[in-house]
Amino acid sequence: MSLWSLARCVETSRTAFHNVLGSVRTATKRAGGTVANHGGSPGKRLGVKKFSNEYVIPGNIIIRQRGTQFHPGQHVKMGRDHTLYAVAPGFVKFYKLPRDRSERKFVGIALTKAERLPRDEASSGRSRFFGLVDLNSWGKEPTTEASS
Repeated sequence: MSLWSLARCVETSRTAFHNVLGSVRTATKRAGGTVANHGGSPGKRLGVKKFSNEYVIPGNIIIRQRGTQFHPGQHVKMGRDHTLYAVAPGFVKFYKLPRDRSERKFVGIALTKAERLPRDEASSGRSRFFGLVDLNSWGKEPTTEASS
């Protein structure tokens, strides 16, 4: 048997072998695993932005939250995404008020650092602001003891 006929015999047996088993495919790309939830999305940077006794000005964001873990207190308003922000200059104060069977957490702005919230309006009067002007002291002359 010549070398040529031997090579032809091997090739015909190989094609017969493939016909019996079917074609054998090789990978054209490297195998890769799956990722759960396709990597997700970036964090939304929620949480407390101004802490207790920090000075804020109107418009400063105090808390970014989903839902109302904290409720707006005095001189604080809530945005449509439940963001709490200051509407008067002052110091941030956190406090709780009792409810039926639980407590509700509030964030308010105290006008002085020593003031406690919730404000006792019967003894200290109502706190009123229009823009950056304190309407409680509007039109009153400052008392100076140094001039007397």
